[in-house]
Amino acid sequence: MALYTLTALLALAACKTEPSRETDIPSPIKSSYGSTIGLPDSLGYYDKVLGALAGSAIGDAMGASTEMWHREDIRKTYGYVQGITPAIRPQSPEGTWDHNLQAGATTDDTRWKALMAGYIGENRNELAPRAFARMLTDYYEAAVSDLGDESLLESTDAIDSTLERVDWIREWARVAQAYQAGPDSYNLARDRFYGGDLTCAGMLYTPALGLVAENPEAAYRLAYDHALFDLGYARDISALVAAMTRMAMNTSQTDSLLNTAVFIDPYRFEDSRLVGRISLTLALSARNYVKRARLLRPLPKDFSRDSLLRLVPTGYPEGPEGWRQQEFIYSNLERDQKAHAFHAGEIWQILIASLEFGQGDFMKTMQFIVNYGRDNDTVAAVAGMILGAQLGFEALPERERQLVLRFSRDQLGMDLEAMAREICGLDAGWRPATPKPGPSG
Repeated sequence: MALYTLTALLALAACKTEPSRETDIPSPIKSSYGSTIGLPDSLGYYDKVLGALAGSAIGDAMGASTEMWHREDIRKTYGYVQGITPAIRPQSPEGTWDHNLQAGATTDDTRWKALMAGYIGENRNELAPRAFARMLTDYYEAAVSDLGDESLLESTDAIDSTLERVDWIREWARVAQAYQAGPDSYNLARDRFYGGDLTCAGMLYTPALGLVAENPEAAYRLAYDHALFDLGYARDISALVAAMTRMAMNTSQTDSLLNTAVFIDPYRFEDSRLVGRISLTLALSARNYVKRARLLRPLPKDFSRDSLLRLVPTGYPEGPEGWRQQEFIYSNLERDQKAHAFHAGEIWQILIASLEFGQGDFMKTMQFIVNYGRDNDTVAAVAGMILGAQLGFEALPERERQLVLRFSRDQLGMDLEAMAREICGLDAGWRPATPKPGPSG
């Protein structure tokens, strides 16, 4: 018995001296989504950048006349909006800067692109939030200094344009000034920006940063840093639209474009307790509305279509079944709408639904957005910039692209081609080469 016990103890001791073997299964290493794609060559790059600017201006101009309208009011007044209409509306700081402008007029969505072109051109090697804040305060100070121009004393009407410039940027300048002063001042100013709502602030300008970033994730990080006016998940959304703009420059696939919202999350919003990543939840729900609409069963042949036909807007191109699907999407989006139409979450959800719905068709996407209403010029401007970056200027609809080029330059003082050259870092005198005609047949 003693011999047996001794043998057992020796065996146990031997087992303890042997190192234990553990199987190590490492955590996944995630690659950066879209990180292997580079920018196009100089001519292709210019075409993409100009396409983004013109596409954004087209969307802005298409929505300018019905900004903040309900879709039923749009239908009663215009039928189904298919292109750019005159901006019959009163002037306002965030809107058009004069009453009742002709077709091609744009709002603050396009003015922000002009500011960003100047900012990128002057700060190409130091794009950073402090330089951005300084640019905004410089613009505000210049606008305010114009109020001292003695010529304004000679005409009460002459002061209107100067006041519009001041009123437009004043809310933004308050935050920009506070950012440069320090964190306490900045937090207070940001928290009261437009009433403290989760506005679409960054979405007005961050897509432009996607045009100069190395890859989609770099675009996200750069835009996130510049989203000085955003709270909560609105900042995530502002960064995502920049990443999508960058992704659009190198893909023609709608799924690849929309999956930017799934795979690019460098600050791990998805890990948030209880709620996860709100921007992703909204994006998936928007895409699901469109997919469910496509699966609607056709109406039976003997079904009375009279009531449905009466609901189809004048000029709608796809017939009762198409309108039934589109109205299904609209109804679901309306159910999710926020208290303010310029809420970042609402604009993001409409944007994703429109891109899923249009599947790369520029005008179909713009029409979907504009005829839904709400803050349609902003949504269309963001979607137009993304699709313009994807398609390039030459692939945009001829009539609309030439109209916004001409009107922006001649009537609004914003030369989209000069802005594109500035963003691309090209000389002011540079022009794309005119292709030589092929042999006559």
